[in-house]
Amino acid sequence: MAHVADKKGLILARIPGTSVPLAHTIFGASAFILAFIIGCYGHYYKIVKNGVAGYPDEWFPSVSATTGDWFPERNICQIFIALASGPRLMLCYLWYLLAVRNVPVNGSKGFAKFLFTNDVIRTIACGGWVYITSSDDHDIHDIAMIVYLLCTIPHVVGTMKTAPQNPKSQQYRRMFAYSFFGALVPMVYFFIQHNVHRIPGAYTYYAFFEWSLIISDLAFDAVCLVDFETFEFRVVDVGMNGKQHGNAANDLKTYGGSESVAATLGSVKPFELISFASDVYLGFVFWSMLTALPLMIWYFPLWHMGISGYEAFLFCNISACLLGLNFLRRGIERSKGFVHLLSLVGVVSYKIEDPALRLMAVAAGVSLSLLTWGATLFGQRHQHGRAERGVLTLALGLILHNVVKQAWWANNPIWPIMNENTGGQNMIGLALGVLASVQVMLRKEPGADEPQVIQKHGESWLMAAVGAGAYIFCLHSMFTDSTTISRWSLGGYPNTGPQPVPGGLMVIVAMAMGLTLSSKRRWVTSLICWIIGSAGLAVLHFVEGDVGFAGGIVFTVWALSLFPALFRSMTRQPPGRTFLVAMLTYNIMALAHVWVVAYAFVPGGEVMRERTDYVLIAMQVCLLIGILNSNLSAWNVVSEARSQSAFSVARLYAKLSLIGLVFASISVCYKRLPKTAPQPHHPEHKLITAGIWTIHFAIDNDMYNSEIRMRDAIRDLELDVVGLLESDLQRMIMGNRDLTQFLSEDLNMYADYGPGPTKHTWGCTMLSKFPIKRSTHHLLPSPKGELACAIHATLDVYGKEVDVIVSHNGQEEDLLDRQLQTTELGRIMRESDNPFLFLGYVVTKPGKGEEIYELLMNGGHVHDIEISDWDRWCQYLAFRGVKRVGYARVSHGGITDTEIQVGKYQLLDNHPTSWDRSQSIEAFKKEETYAQIPEDQVPEGLRFPSMFYGQGVRKHRFHVFDRPYYYV
Repeated sequence: MAHVADKKGLILARIPGTSVPLAHTIFGASAFILAFIIGCYGHYYKIVKNGVAGYPDEWFPSVSATTGDWFPERNICQIFIALASGPRLMLCYLWYLLAVRNVPVNGSKGFAKFLFTNDVIRTIACGGWVYITSSDDHDIHDIAMIVYLLCTIPHVVGTMKTAPQNPKSQQYRRMFAYSFFGALVPMVYFFIQHNVHRIPGAYTYYAFFEWSLIISDLAFDAVCLVDFETFEFRVVDVGMNGKQHGNAANDLKTYGGSESVAATLGSVKPFELISFASDVYLGFVFWSMLTALPLMIWYFPLWHMGISGYEAFLFCNISACLLGLNFLRRGIERSKGFVHLLSLVGVVSYKIEDPALRLMAVAAGVSLSLLTWGATLFGQRHQHGRAERGVLTLALGLILHNVVKQAWWANNPIWPIMNENTGGQNMIGLALGVLASVQVMLRKEPGADEPQVIQKHGESWLMAAVGAGAYIFCLHSMFTDSTTISRWSLGGYPNTGPQPVPGGLMVIVAMAMGLTLSSKRRWVTSLICWIIGSAGLAVLHFVEGDVGFAGGIVFTVWALSLFPALFRSMTRQPPGRTFLVAMLTYNIMALAHVWVVAYAFVPGGEVMRERTDYVLIAMQVCLLIGILNSNLSAWNVVSEARSQSAFSVARLYAKLSLIGLVFASISVCYKRLPKTAPQPHHPEHKLITAGIWTIHFAIDNDMYNSEIRMRDAIRDLELDVVGLLESDLQRMIMGNRDLTQFLSEDLNMYADYGPGPTKHTWGCTMLSKFPIKRSTHHLLPSPKGELACAIHATLDVYGKEVDVIVSHNGQEEDLLDRQLQTTELGRIMRESDNPFLFLGYVVTKPGKGEEIYELLMNGGHVHDIEISDWDRWCQYLAFRGVKRVGYARVSHGGITDTEIQVGKYQLLDNHPTSWDRSQSIEAFKKEETYAQIPEDQVPEGLRFPSMFYGQGVRKHRFHVFDRPYYYV
């Protein structure tokens, strides 16, 4: 027998630490590259084809189609992923060791352990979506992918925070992290274009971004090649008779370890985090009440059709001038938790049935909340950490307000116009507000022991006040709902720009980016950044579609980056006069914001008619004044030097909060993604049920939100197409809401929002069960009165094109406007060769000899749905090229002051769908006899729902005729 010499302690092999990330990168990249090459070579036409289109519309394969559908590329990918799993798990462990070595002697290793656990879960989830394809089990595949993407967020953030401070590796990591997360938003957008709108070619663009995720993901981990240069594996002979004893010398030291980062991560304390969250929630309450106030004021002039007197409540905010009284300001600051508690009267006011009293309660809540926040921020002005914490919690409250509204389809569940019957969560919001206020009352004030730094500043209080007032107006008018930017850039189909999902997510991410950049004071308050932000705003205002939205995103990042600079500049000034001028500036701009659209109903309205550009220019000039003023005392922030300061802790809490808010927004968007394509109610009869309804801005007669009741009425009437008038809610006075989001998603309908807020109309919206092939938004001639809007859309109805107009004409007082508007509508209808449905608001008596009525019916070559119905004034239905089945008038049910008119039509193969242009109008009219038949002769699928007979349902009933009309 040969005896092996005992070579105890002999190093048998040395393996560089870089071999682990190198092997992981090679095996991982090979899995996808080889699958791509083999797939394109063997099954190209199959892997580019999808449920919407194939080659040549789709010409680039997605990752899932390449790696999951066909032999042998699927198996090749799985083999190399298996080979990569070993290096992957070793990579997770090595990073854990690296992170632990960077922890100070008395520090905690908890974050390193969390990161290691997260990375192992992420690795297992990767195996889940690779080895269980969507064809095997779609749900498990999707769940594994979602878990993988969610774990990627802490993986990327944690890796960058615990990495050695090597500028080269950190630069690469930031680049690949930005490219990874930046690709998610357009990827979701093109997925919706493919899966919801079913646009050929959209999946190819989706595939490009999907592949970019793979590249960025692998490249991010490949950067470990730089960090592991100081690592080495050693295979050591520990001896034949047992383990090696003693501690081998370890001369290797972690490259560039940073104690400051670990110390900052370790500074997160549960009680401080709860305190921070309480302040953020109270900031959310402030923005909720501030946005509710003009919305509730709007109820009164809406019913008065002019100035009502209740507009004076807008000026309740000038009560902030009371902060000039030292005893009052100091008393509020010492008892701010109690005053926050009192301000919740605005939240609990939803229980008050009388609209005027409810408005008064909200005004009181706004005043108390504004006084509290003003006193708090002014009291913190000499402590940089506390002051930064204060403005950041207020800014995070604004972003939380956006996320919550996104989850409630652009409504805030604690607004006083909401209640338990309209989707509100007022009691939960009130309870959280009470808990947050009590927490403020009982806690030790965070950062109270921070040394005060009293500096003389060269700032002007007047410039600070003007800039801050304009900034609050900017935030309120444009950033209190995540869909405002997308609605400003809205165009007709197909170039609508991003829809609320995922457009709202893009805006929230941009807001988070802006607030993150706000620590770069000198940079974000520079003149060049003001120019960039102004250019983005100009693009948003003047350009429709995706380009306009991109300009809005640039403006969003810039605007949110100003939050700490402008708010802190204001709070360094004498509080009484500064807050007074700031609120007056805000109020003047808010009124101008209303005057641009309500010019026909307010004194001096002609001056501001359709002049949103004037308002935006004034806003930007005032912001520039505030920015230049704040620069007189700007101070640089170096996070490494302040790693233990209250300032850096506040920034850390803010970053963690932003990550949570963005994650919440992603979850909301995923939940809101449509699951199935809309389908008409009675395709077996080729039936089109179309209606028109003026819905008074989705505020019912008792000043509560009416969207749920509207949903119920549209659903029960089985409407396939409906025009909704007075529907543009993306203004301060309407709460920056968007009723099309809830109605279209809950009813599973396509939506055309109509002309956006920059078009200065009251709005018209179309919902359709049929796909919208194209649409044009019209501003009808309005030389004197309010601007009239119209949507001209072409729908794909049972495989044929049908045109629909939804319009809202001017008022009775402006005859010339109505003549020109109706003439233009007639031209649009007359020039179309498709079957046509008119759903509009015209303002005229019906019948022969009525000028406006004949301009519409004769000029458009359409048939009135019922010529004997003399009791009409504003809403009308008309048609051409379809077979009319029935007509009904349904009461408004207290939702508005206007009824619902509904027509039923069939698109039949044996019915003429076009018209002879040489035909006289008299011959054209004789085609319809208006002969009626009893309901029992009508097939059941063509009848109106019987629930609307008699007393009806929810106060909706057949009225005027007390029954529907049916036709031969």
